[in-house]
Amino acid sequence: MINISQKEQMMLDLFLRNSQLSSSEVHQKLLDLGEEMSLVTVKRDLSSMVDSGLLTPLGHGRSRAYSISIPGRVFSEVNANEYSEVEPDDRYGLSGFNFDLFRSFPSDIFTTEELLNLENATRKYHDRTANLPPAIQKKELERFIIELSWKSSKIEGNTYTLLDTEKLILEHKEAPGHDKKEAAMILNHKEAFNFAHDNRNEFKKVSLANLEYLHSVIVKDLNIGLGFRQKPVGITGSKYRPLDNSHQIKEAVETLVTLINKIDSPFAKALVALIGMSYIQPFEDGNKRTARMLANALLMAHNSAPLSYRSVEETDYREATLVFYELNSITPFKKIFIEQLRVLFLLKMGD
Repeated sequence: MINISQKEQMMLDLFLRNSQLSSSEVHQKLLDLGEEMSLVTVKRDLSSMVDSGLLTPLGHGRSRAYSISIPGRVFSEVNANEYSEVEPDDRYGLSGFNFDLFRSFPSDIFTTEELLNLENATRKYHDRTANLPPAIQKKELERFIIELSWKSSKIEGNTYTLLDTEKLILEHKEAPGHDKKEAAMILNHKEAFNFAHDNRNEFKKVSLANLEYLHSVIVKDLNIGLGFRQKPVGITGSKYRPLDNSHQIKEAVETLVTLINKIDSPFAKALVALIGMSYIQPFEDGNKRTARMLANALLMAHNSAPLSYRSVEETDYREATLVFYELNSITPFKKIFIEQLRVLFLLKMGD
């Protein structure tokens, strides 16, 4: 992962707002922001950012300009709340699909320290749970499925409470006054998770087949078409519009699948799958639910604990997703991902 200094981040912010800039334009914009910096220093810093892969040079000599690279976008620090508060039409992000994103996406998205902490927490989790009696293991798994089914559905607007969800899953009692589709959505989560849990080896590698099967389970009895969509979709509250060509959608998914399968870290695999599937929106509906289930399938396939998202705020989740849609920055969502893993391990270990 590329380490970005405060000064470099300031420059990346300029490039996120502008398709390309010359060194003199960067210098002037920095001066306008009150940053006293010589043009020579700016040129040197821009050259260094090219060498580190954060920027891409365009042209030569006096006509040389720069644009932000895919790693520069992915690792940019963005305040998701501040960005999301701006009206969609007034935001400076991208409105269309970035075809270069998954072709040039970095494989190492966690720092060495972050990976070490996640791996240590995983090891401690396994040490503490390895010898639990079967009855307790069953109870813990039921609790997890309830929390995941509830929160993942709630993120998508489902109005079942956690208690409603528990009664539905354990006692098969639907909550009165709710649409039957809400119950179906929750029960589909349970079935999809159980499939991923019981067939872990199926997800050592992602394929179009296991991806489409997960989606078919997630949307069962919800009157949602299967397979890659043939029609455009919009995203409420975002200027971003996903691809609307079925051939391009399939190609984008294949590119994402190739990326996921070549990544070594299971945590990075899961996070890229989670945010990547949400970005492509390959299906008519149920994309983010499928993405969360795929991420969990990857974690379990590689001997890590899955995530229920039980403590995440829905607003934070949506804002971090929106930042990836429009700016391709993974940093706000990565913070959520790391925090959910940390919370899970602490809860499971009783710390």
